[in-house]
Amino acid sequence: MTLCHDLTEMKDGFKGPAFRRGHVIKAEDIPHMLDMGKRHVFVWEENAGEIHEEDAAKRMAAMAPVDLAHYTEPSEGKVLLIADAEGMFRSDAALLREINLIGDLTVSALPDHYPVKKGMRLASMRIVPLVTKEEQVIRAEKMCRGRKLFDLKPYRPLKAGILIAGSELYRGRVRDRFEPVAREKLKKYPGEIVGVRVCDDDTDMLANAARELLAAGADFLIFSGGMSVDPDDVTPAAIRALGCRVVVHGVASQPGNMTLMAYLGEIPVIGVPGAAVSLPTTVFDAMLPQIYAGVPFTREELRNLGNGGLCQMCAVCHFPNCTFGRY
Repeated sequence: MTLCHDLTEMKDGFKGPAFRRGHVIKAEDIPHMLDMGKRHVFVWEENAGEIHEEDAAKRMAAMAPVDLAHYTEPSEGKVLLIADAEGMFRSDAALLREINLIGDLTVSALPDHYPVKKGMRLASMRIVPLVTKEEQVIRAEKMCRGRKLFDLKPYRPLKAGILIAGSELYRGRVRDRFEPVAREKLKKYPGEIVGVRVCDDDTDMLANAARELLAAGADFLIFSGGMSVDPDDVTPAAIRALGCRVVVHGVASQPGNMTLMAYLGEIPVIGVPGAAVSLPTTVFDAMLPQIYAGVPFTREELRNLGNGGLCQMCAVCHFPNCTFGRY
């Protein structure tokens, strides 16, 4: 008879299929199967309206194609979605929930907005039993028509301009510490830094310095310093003086609560609070993947940072492999 499913063996540190689906069972296989604890096996019989786990996995993969990623061949009943490029992973959480409520279907994935590297596992698809009613797969396929379950937004190269505000920095009383921090963070993304300007706590000086960087080709502006509510903190006013559309000033996440996100046309403009200098991970880190992926922020998204938006200040930072920044 024909084996209906992979028989997985765990032996001497090995875990994998000892017998593959489609294997025709022979008499000499029986002792090996008994050694694996397999006194019973499932064999395949063609039944109208039923679909095998591997065929179901292939159909589920086909209903959710992703550019810059690929699905593996079925193994042990499941397919994996693998990234072929760096970028930001997107997942339609509502659609994912609907699909996982269909009887035997299971789809697991990374969270929405997750930063990924080439070769990372993005999602896994399989059904729970060895066979299921084909109608369940058809329901999922219909749900995905006109909707995108998963996506991978590649990073685009940006020319960043950095503006650092503070009278104590401008007058040389204190050494700036933000520039090296920003350079280290931006090294993870494609592009370059076209210039850095240190300014006094002066709205016009900051706005004019920003215009100089824009004229030099900057298509991403990063402001640091002067982001709180003190009278000397004029950076938000300078950003508005540039003509930027402010999406939000103040996000429901810490550290980085006073972060400002704005757009000058299509150019992203971010105001970074001082926490970015003293702490390894802040809201700045959580927002960079979406900025480099070229996906504009909405107020709703940034307010949703509150769900998982409290950093645990771990002794060793594991971001992004943690709850922080999951929105």
